[in-house]
Formats: sequence, C-alpha cells, structure tokens
Amino acid sequence: MSIYTLRYYDQQGLLPFVARNAAGYRVFTDSDLHLLKTICCLKNTGMKIADIRTYIEAVMQGPATIPQRRALLQAHRDRILAAQREVMANLKGVDEKIAIYADPHATDLVEQERAAAKADKIANGLPNPF
Repeated sequence: MSIYTLRYYDQQGLLPFVARNAAGYRVFTDSDLHLLKTICCLKNTGMKIADIRTYIEAVMQGPATIPQRRALLQAHRDRILAAQREVMANLKGVDEKIAIYADPHATDLVEQERAAAKADKIANGLPNPF
C-alpha cells in the first residue's frame, strides 16, 4: 500500500486507531496492521469509504457494536455475491463466444450471425452496418 493511500485513508477517518510518534510519523502495531488489512479487504471488495468509516467507528466503540458491524458486513457480503452472480453470467456469455470461435466451423457460424443481423436490420428498415 502506498503512502498516498495511507494518507488518504487517514484523511477519510479510517485510521483513528493509528498512533503517531514524537516526530509525527504514524506508528503501526500488529493490531493496527490487522485492522488495515480489514480496511483493504473491504475496499477491494467495493465497500464505500463512508461505510468503511462507519465500520471502523463501530470497532472503536467496542463490543456493544457487534450487531451493527455484523449487519454492515452482511449487507456488504450480499452485494458482493450479487456482483459475483452478475460477473458469472457475463463470463458465461464470454465463454459462449470463445466456444464459437474455437469451433472448426467458426467462419461459417460467424457468417450466419452476420447474415441474420443484416436481415434483421433490413426487416426493420434500418441501415446495414455490416
């Protein structure tokens, strides 16, 4: 992680747990690095900075916020799974095209697709881009 990212996270209120030494430099403990790893995980899976801040604030408040944290993470997990399903559906489409291009008769298949697209355009009174 770059120093610029650390500074940004600090400016966004994501690092309230990090202490500074007498010279003003951030000093990270093992527990700080554990929380930073969690922040990176949340960010890398698409959680918004505001939601990460909410999560970190809850962590800083102690165990009374466990239900809030769990709900926040569960909602995030649900969004990740929805995005994963969408990616998998799109991957299926890519795989179908790869299978067509890997077919020994790929040229014929592509020409059939083009002819069908051309006929569709003509039938709808549209210009033929092919």
